[in-house]
Amino acid sequence: MLRILFFAGLAICAGTVEAAMSRGFNRLLEAVVRIDVREVAFADGAKRFSAGVGSGVILSKDGIVLTNAHVVSPRAVEISITLANLERVSARLVGWDHWTDLAVLRLDLDEIRKRGLSFSPAEFADEPAFPGQTVYAVGTPYGLTRTITRGIISNNDRYFEDSRGVQGYETGAFNTWLQTDAAINPGNSGGPLVTEKGKVVGINSRAYLGAENLGFAIPSGVARRVVERLTEEGRIVRSYIGIVPGVLQDLEKFYALATNTGMLINSVDPGSPAARAGLRPGDVLLSIDGRKVDGRFPEQLPPIQNIIASLPVGSTVKLGLKRGAQMLEISVVTETLESRVGEEWAFEKWGLSVRKVSRAYARENQLDDENGMLVIGVQSGYPAANARLARGDIIVKVGGKTLEKLDTLRALYEAYQAKPEPLLTEVQRNHRLSLCILKP
Repeated sequence: MLRILFFAGLAICAGTVEAAMSRGFNRLLEAVVRIDVREVAFADGAKRFSAGVGSGVILSKDGIVLTNAHVVSPRAVEISITLANLERVSARLVGWDHWTDLAVLRLDLDEIRKRGLSFSPAEFADEPAFPGQTVYAVGTPYGLTRTITRGIISNNDRYFEDSRGVQGYETGAFNTWLQTDAAINPGNSGGPLVTEKGKVVGINSRAYLGAENLGFAIPSGVARRVVERLTEEGRIVRSYIGIVPGVLQDLEKFYALATNTGMLINSVDPGSPAARAGLRPGDVLLSIDGRKVDGRFPEQLPPIQNIIASLPVGSTVKLGLKRGAQMLEISVVTETLESRVGEEWAFEKWGLSVRKVSRAYARENQLDDENGMLVIGVQSGYPAANARLARGDIIVKVGGKTLEKLDTLRALYEAYQAKPEPLLTEVQRNHRLSLCILKP
């Protein structure tokens, strides 16, 4: 008799737990949205518009929506969101962080109130995901809304850096990723990876083409911090010193190091704070401000890079180094971390698309400074093509004016439109300067 009651009690508890899980998952489904985006790109000497579809998840009652940076970027000219009730509303970009492939949007609450619409926010999980945990990828693959696929966390600490992953922008340098076998397809990007209770443990980001259910998501711990900072500040400022890390696995004996000690400095960016401070390729980084580091495996590199990136810009950081048999301590002053990809624009009457040379691009390509515009597209038959400008050229001066900012070239273009006149243009190609003329 006691045994029968005991098992009956278990059945009641199981039913209660399942009901609670069902309620949590249903709330989650009400927070998952489809995102339609219309973006502008500056290619082949002209503006080009494109449309894309992705997923997102509502995280607050004031309409904050989290998605991927490769779903919505600052190039977006129109963003619309389809809620769980299939009603479509507009949204705007709050902040964008390509380094983690995350973007924050805000629903148009005035529009929602006028139309009498409603939505429910999702919640982040309290605990990080663990290998073997059952998870669900929720989103709009190929535009098919409210789609759920089931799988497990295959690995919760996967190294997956993609140097040109978001429209040419770098991503993945400062965090590891969740790997899952829950099916992730185009359109799933930006949707949540959730537990059986509907709690968000990750944001689905990408999958290996040709592989079978090999997908990756940004961990909720990273997503939570990024959402907070983008919502409050609109952007995330990180520090940079200019070292490119490498793993020490199988190299310890060559550097006379104990196992699990230090991180190899593979290279040092020319002109960077690290280069000015005297760091060299082949140095071994032992500590950051007295905190020991261990970069034996690839998965250990992003957290080390994040320590530096999280420092205040302009702060002095003390690096403990091993150089041959020497033990050194070198102080480095951090700079603002910048992408190699600068602002882009198209000057259509010239048939010319350009990108501002960034400090990172200048250092990477050993340029004297960051002045100038990188040619990214030329349209046949237009003045730029007739002047024999080509993709990869750097326009340094136009009409005798040094192009320190994109606005300088915009002003010259406006004057050209008002009064078309030939413009003498100074161009750098393969580190050699030449002159050409932009003719009407």
